[in-house]
Amino acid sequence: MKLNEIRDNPGAHYKFKAIGRGIGSGKGKTSGRGGKGQSARSGYSINGFEGGQTPLHRRIPKRGFNRKFLQADYHVVNLGRVQAAVDAGKIKSGADIDGDALVAAGLLRRAGDGVRLLGKGEIKTKLNFTVAGASKSAIAAVEKAGGKVTVTEPAAAAGEGGEKK
Repeated sequence: MKLNEIRDNPGAHYKFKAIGRGIGSGKGKTSGRGGKGQSARSGYSINGFEGGQTPLHRRIPKRGFNRKFLQADYHVVNLGRVQAAVDAGKIKSGADIDGDALVAAGLLRRAGDGVRLLGKGEIKTKLNFTVAGASKSAIAAVEKAGGKVTVTEPAAAAGEGGEKK
């Protein structure tokens, strides 16, 4: 092999399409910029500019603000998935279940600021849940199966009055 025989792999190098080289090239005359106007000129790029009219982002009223650093990071679990974990032997019947137990069972990757229990699916075993929130249908289904749902105050709501440090 010699230096003058070295080539790129096929498809490794994109062949540049020459523009502005006559009508026969396929990219001649206007060179893909269409007809006249601002977009045909060099240096064109004015995001949000509406031809002197007040832009949309300035016309719409701004109200309030969102304190994103205080929003709680809840993770949701449906009853059907909990029952599947019980059937698979990952959760014992009659056990006390909180965020850490759900993480250990593999239903959640992390507990975050709390777990919300939702009522999709069916639960047949008696389980006691300690969660940050639960839907009415989930509470009714758990109590029907003989279990209990305890809703605790989430960690994020405890610091709602002031700012996090």
